[in-house]
Amino acid sequence: MDTVALAKRRYTTKAYDASRRIPQATVDTLLEQLRHSPSSVNSQPWHFIVADTEEGKARLAKSTEAFAYNTAKILNASHVIVFAARTEMPDAHLHAVLEQEASDGRYRNEQAQQTQDQTRRFYVDLHRFDQKDLQHWMEKQTYLALGTALLGAAALDLDATPIEGFDSKALDAELGLRERGFTSVVLLSLGYRSPDDFNAGLSKSRLPAANVFTFL
Repeated sequence: MDTVALAKRRYTTKAYDASRRIPQATVDTLLEQLRHSPSSVNSQPWHFIVADTEEGKARLAKSTEAFAYNTAKILNASHVIVFAARTEMPDAHLHAVLEQEASDGRYRNEQAQQTQDQTRRFYVDLHRFDQKDLQHWMEKQTYLALGTALLGAAALDLDATPIEGFDSKALDAELGLRERGFTSVVLLSLGYRSPDDFNAGLSKSRLPAANVFTFL
């Protein structure tokens, strides 16, 4: 797979063909890739809400009242994913991650498992108590998952739109996220572009390599 070609080909879709839906097998593949996204110390501080019905997308679109230019990108897309980050890092989650790792055969012995648990808790407490940016740190991990999904969508010939223009507080209330210990961070619309999507025909533009790389 030519990942450079994928990166050059993908773009932010501005208009979707509401008549086209993503096959379920393709959705399942993308969600499995999303589930395997990287995160610092495998903390996985996220939850993903997938809207694939008219009713579900309409609920998400309520959060774009002040961002009307994004409403159609939600309503006309085939699927929309809400990327939510944890608002805190409870011990129950850390224990669940550790147990899953053990179940998946990550540890050669008990000592290795204990070491991983201590290391993960060290970084969590570093951000919780010393740097005091735990929620921001968890949101950064969630954006790693967004990057994984964007490249995965391109590999599956899907069009996609990351959306930050929405009312997170309103969406959290609509979905009851904060009561579950999460907050919405970014949305991702997925589907197939409309012939009216002006952005599809525009050249992609990035700063030249000399501006963005320094070699030591």
